Amino acid sequence: MEAYLLDWANLLLRWLHVITAIAWIGSSFYFVFLDSSLLAPTADDLKAKGVDGAIWSVHGGGFYHAQKYMVAPKGGIDSHLHWFYWESYWTWISGFLLFVVLYLWNAGIFLVDKQVFDWSPLAAGIGALVFLAAFWFIYDAICRIFGQRKNGDRIVGALVLAVVVCSSWIAFQLFSGRAAFIMVGASMATAMSANVFFWIIPGQRKVVAAMTSGAPYNPADYAIHGKRGKQRSVHNTYFTLPVLVAMLSNHYSFIYSHPQRWLILLGLMLAGALIRLFFVQRHGYKLGRVGNPWPYAAAGVVLLLALIAWLKPAPAAPAAALPAKVGYAQIQPILAQRCYICHGEQVQQKNLRVDSEALASANAQLIYQQVVAAKLMPLANSTQMTDDERALVGRWFEGQGK
Repeated sequence: MEAYLLDWANLLLRWLHVITAIAWIGSSFYFVFLDSSLLAPTADDLKAKGVDGAIWSVHGGGFYHAQKYMVAPKGGIDSHLHWFYWESYWTWISGFLLFVVLYLWNAGIFLVDKQVFDWSPLAAGIGALVFLAAFWFIYDAICRIFGQRKNGDRIVGALVLAVVVCSSWIAFQLFSGRAAFIMVGASMATAMSANVFFWIIPGQRKVVAAMTSGAPYNPADYAIHGKRGKQRSVHNTYFTLPVLVAMLSNHYSFIYSHPQRWLILLGLMLAGALIRLFFVQRHGYKLGRVGNPWPYAAAGVVLLLALIAWLKPAPAAPAAALPAKVGYAQIQPILAQRCYICHGEQVQQKNLRVDSEALASANAQLIYQQVVAAKLMPLANSTQMTDDERALVGRWFEGQGK
């Protein structure tokens, strides 16, 4: 019953996480597009109201006229002021709860790989939480200390890149490959949501309160909030695609099981950031504000092609290296050592048993897909199945039905 309820929690939390993430990323992408596409108004009435930039758009059979004010509108805010932050908060809350249900609850299976680092599930769980918090505190300190200096954005960018590289390497020294990808993505996602919670929204609240209080207001006194919020917002924009690829990686064992998986993750994240840079700047390029951003997209695609070439599977072992025919008796010790703990007489995860020849043969296709083709089982390779053992199971499958 516990496994059944955890499956439901996993499904519903994952569903909620995807929904809220779509809402957050969608609103973020939209406002980045607006900032890149707004034009200085030419109409006298817009100038009189203090409009800094505007754009017309059409959607769903209607026209929209978005306007941006750098100071309080001279006529005041005469309707509801909508804040975009719950999309961020619920994305993090749902993601963290999903992390608790899937990774912390089963830390011994998902977080720990004794061939990487031999520690207890409890220690691994605590280590994972410390890892998330440490990334945020280091990242935040870099932004606060160097962000307002001369060439601060470049300094911060270089240091944050260094932190991402170091945290990726450390994650793969502590956690299983699958968990390490998630840990790096989750640490960056935590920083993104923390940016909204600790800096972007509080700064905006102070500015809005001053603008709408009716008291004399000097925009220069509050410019620091806008600069800090903009800096963190830009970081969130470029973190987005790297975080997404890290989160999606757990479906692809050929990535997280590679010996140099930390370099693969960095390559994928860098490609995502370069491609995101192209999309951010393409709107400004159309208006003549920035140079042609196609080189960024090309660099990202070339990097992806290089990764594809690098990860090309090695030629299969010669047929002579394996017995011509493998029977159940030859793979039974492998299944007993690696698989019975979850799919034997005492426990049947996913209602699957493989502790007899009849049961194994009935599920031969599934066993082949999960153990040999995708290498997803044993889960996180917690029982340390070797490549030779997988090959033997594959030869057994080839002999089924003959």
